[in-house]
Amino acid sequence: MPKRVLQGVVISDKQDKTVVVKVERRFTHPVMKKTVRRTKHYHAHDENNTAKVGDTVSIEESKPISKLKTWVLVNQAKA
Repeated sequence: MPKRVLQGVVISDKQDKTVVVKVERRFTHPVMKKTVRRTKHYHAHDENNTAKVGDTVSIEESKPISKLKTWVLVNQAKA
């Protein structure tokens, strides 16, 4: 089974080797037929502490690294 890859924006880089990424998804509401935006925060492993706040990054699913971290930083584009 392929690993999921999500794209989002780094909102926190204060922790060592960890970034918090905000991922937004859009979908059409089943009753209202209106486009709805939902956001979720993911903790991702950043081995070299390269990502900074505001960077657009891709994260990939991985085995659990800690209690909250089950994602790994794949690549990033500077803000």
